[in-house]
Amino acid sequence: MKKRILVVEDDMALARVLRDNLQFEGYETECVSDGAQVQARAKEFGPDLVVLDIMLPGVNGFDLCSVFRQHYHHLPILILSARGHKADKLRGLNLGADDYLTKPFDLEELLARVKAVLRRTRPTTDTLKMGPVTIDFVLETTRSSSTELHLTHREYELLKYLSERQGVAVHRDELLCEIWGFMDAPFTRAVDNAIGRLRKKIEPDPHRPRFIHTVHGDGYMLTPEGRNQGG
Repeated sequence: MKKRILVVEDDMALARVLRDNLQFEGYETECVSDGAQVQARAKEFGPDLVVLDIMLPGVNGFDLCSVFRQHYHHLPILILSARGHKADKLRGLNLGADDYLTKPFDLEELLARVKAVLRRTRPTTDTLKMGPVTIDFVLETTRSSSTELHLTHREYELLKYLSERQGVAVHRDELLCEIWGFMDAPFTRAVDNAIGRLRKKIEPDPHRPRFIHTVHGDGYMLTPEGRNQGG
């Protein structure tokens, strides 16, 4: 599955250069020029990395960086900005950016930094806690209070994959490829059926899920802290 990169840049010529070169390197890439649209597009696209400009119409990049860190804890951010003062770099890094590159920049250096950030920030989860339920992915054990719950190996794989992308919509096709091993996306309800079984085992009320949410038209999203999103 290709890594997805969201480029947030209001200079359309530069955005096209970034998109074309990132796509040539094998990344699935989308561009947004207005800061006010970034959150909605990120939720739909589910990026593995955000390349973020600071000076944007709508909402500036510093504010967006802060928002991303609040809601997408593991999403890597590479700030790409003409603001090269030390204070700006420190501000961006302190807000949670993983790297900061100043314009004008060398394209090869940018691509190298993209690869490095993705390699360095790839999330991994050994345990997961959702309310009273504690899951150990290494031992493949699950307990709710003092009761042991029985999950299949594939259910552990599915939960682990979602847990490493917390707060991000994961498409059914991606799950079919990464968890079930389908190279193409066949017409099957395997993902939906597996999610239904997991909800029955883990959710306090499977019909009103707090942890595993349906993202209509996209797939599923995991929120371990628990939210009532109605599906």
